[in-house]
Amino acid sequence: MMDSKKLFKERFSAHVKETIRYLQFILNGHLAIAILFLIGAGAVFYQQLLNQLPENFPTDWIVSGLFALVALYNPIQNLLKEADLVFLFPAEKKLTQYFNFTLLYSFITQLYLVAIVVAALAPLYQASRLAQSYLVIIFMLVFFKGWHFLLNWWLLRVRDKAIHRIGKLTRLILQLFIFYSYMNGQVLLASILTVGLFALFAYFYYYSHRFALAWDQLVAKDQQRMQSFYRLASMFTDVPQFKLSIKKRRLLVAWMTKRISFKQENSYSFLYRITFVRSADYFGLYFRLTLIGSVLLAYFDHIIIILIVNVLFLFVTGIQLIPLWYHHRTQVLGSLYPIKVIDRERSLIKLIEQLLILQLLIFTIISLLTSDLWQAGSVLLVGVVFVVGFARIYVRKKVN
Repeated sequence: MMDSKKLFKERFSAHVKETIRYLQFILNGHLAIAILFLIGAGAVFYQQLLNQLPENFPTDWIVSGLFALVALYNPIQNLLKEADLVFLFPAEKKLTQYFNFTLLYSFITQLYLVAIVVAALAPLYQASRLAQSYLVIIFMLVFFKGWHFLLNWWLLRVRDKAIHRIGKLTRLILQLFIFYSYMNGQVLLASILTVGLFALFAYFYYYSHRFALAWDQLVAKDQQRMQSFYRLASMFTDVPQFKLSIKKRRLLVAWMTKRISFKQENSYSFLYRITFVRSADYFGLYFRLTLIGSVLLAYFDHIIIILIVNVLFLFVTGIQLIPLWYHHRTQVLGSLYPIKVIDRERSLIKLIEQLLILQLLIFTIISLLTSDLWQAGSVLLVGVVFVVGFARIYVRKKVN
């Protein structure tokens, strides 16, 4: 006899335990401190923006757009596994309670995003002194998000991607103008658009229920979401469930490896470099951190804040590169190479040092373009001292 409630409890318990276990590695002490600094720097940046807010600043468009995106963003986690296509699919009619529990769990976990966006936009909304109550708009956001969430669940029956794209675009436009109209006091127009949106909901409900539940899509989406989480966790520890994502990037590989001499002690220098370039995790994260750090350095004009941001982004980037040491741990053949551990260690330290120096040079150029020579020189000097100490002391200690 299929007990869907018991099945949900087992799946939910295993999911929570796994998530907490990997979050402990992700939110280690160093990263938590870095995140706090980033939040602090972001708060300073935000406060400066609010102090210089022009009268014609499009707050209504920004809040409406972000709220519409949040309302439509509703990933559904059904806690399904690949084997369920064989073992649970025949018992679909008995799993109604199970899916109700997973839907409730999925919606509740999405409310954290609502809370973050609402809290982040509250100072901007208050500073702009819009007429409508912010609290009412928050209730509208949660209300509409619930309906969009249900529609996402209904549309999991539909396989036609064109229907999904057209439907999502139409809903986004309607939702955007509902928020915008209400914020500007056009309640009648907002009401008419809401009726149109619910007519669309009704149409998609009847259209989607012409089809059976697409189990393969449910399983594929669940696996895709978990792989995204495993990808993040793999930056900090070994994740056996993670399936590596590799891209060729021939030009970058050629540029990164062309100066490596063909010697035995350079084997890991070559391996670490192509791993960094071809793996979307390391290269993509390095690129994004460099870009965000550059933007923040270009905006701030206080030397202390600039130096903190400079060191902070170098530190966070370096922390994310250390897992290269463990990346090939499960490759048994690598341990058979007649290569000394000290050569492997030197290869990693040298690569991290070079990547951080490259990032530092970009930060220095940004500082030079947006400030004076003395400030750019300070960024370079402090950065060089930090990079050398981090790579040759901290990284060596970590890999040992």
